[in-house]
Amino acid sequence: MAQGAGYTHADEFDAGDLQVSDLHRIHYAQYGKPDGKPVVFLHGGPGGAGCTKSNTVFFNPAVYRVILLDQRGAGQSEPTAETRENTTQLLIQDIEKLREHVGVKKWHVVFGGSWGSTLTLAYAQAHPEACGSLVLRGVFLGTKAEVDLMDGGKLTGMVWPEEYDRFISYLPEGKRVHPLEAYHELIMSDDRNVAHKAAQEWNRWELSVSYLHQTPGAEIDAKLEDERWVMSHAKMETHYFVNGCFLEPDQLLKGCDKIEHIPTRIAQGRYDLVCPPRAAVAIHKRLPNSVLYWSPQAGHSATEPGTLAKLTEFCDELGLLDLGSK
Repeated sequence: MAQGAGYTHADEFDAGDLQVSDLHRIHYAQYGKPDGKPVVFLHGGPGGAGCTKSNTVFFNPAVYRVILLDQRGAGQSEPTAETRENTTQLLIQDIEKLREHVGVKKWHVVFGGSWGSTLTLAYAQAHPEACGSLVLRGVFLGTKAEVDLMDGGKLTGMVWPEEYDRFISYLPEGKRVHPLEAYHELIMSDDRNVAHKAAQEWNRWELSVSYLHQTPGAEIDAKLEDERWVMSHAKMETHYFVNGCFLEPDQLLKGCDKIEHIPTRIAQGRYDLVCPPRAAVAIHKRLPNSVLYWSPQAGHSATEPGTLAKLTEFCDELGLLDLGSK
């Protein structure tokens, strides 16, 4: 079993890049037991820093072969922050290409948090035969209602008023009715300075409200100095959000019949205001083989102690099952 805050892994035993289109090349890395039960980790975002070794913390290296994937435009994948040829459907295709490339017949676990939970559900519904089990954290169904709760100030801005006032006041007064569209326009500007400053404010808002106990401003400021991360996360996130995450209305709920046989484990921060808990309940009700755990003193982050401990416990539990993977 894990000790303290999860598992410690040695450095990757394999890493590489996979050309998935004329434009996009995705980066991946493998950790843990080379002949272990394969798990693919789908990071949040969309966009951003992609994956790091720290994402292996949930998985016992004596049991699991952990494959970390940087999605199109994120992390070490190239070109960075590229929104062309970047849709949910294409990301699903990339996961399949990676599965075949690394020689995995069936994932033992598909693990995704936040946007990663959206992609996990979309991928599993498209390829249920490739998924032995699912682990979801901070469930996000990609709906307009969820985006509005976060970026329209309907919920999050009521709890974090000073942070929301800064976020909305950055926009010209006439653009504040539709902040997502307004920020997207600025972030996609051809003027690099305009785009970068808007991207910093977009990311500052999300970073400020992701934890139950607020992140110190100095830590947020330091993260916002990473221009590659700032632009990738802001451009990709607003690109997906203004396009409805490239999903049909309620697509992920309606598609649950395709995956209702798959063992699914859900960890949700009780005070998650980035991905409000209603989505986790909705998915849990649609999936009879799911377990929903409420992390009682947590917001959105996977690293809050209760959430981290439960996700690790879930992966330990699933690692004991024979799901026909490898």
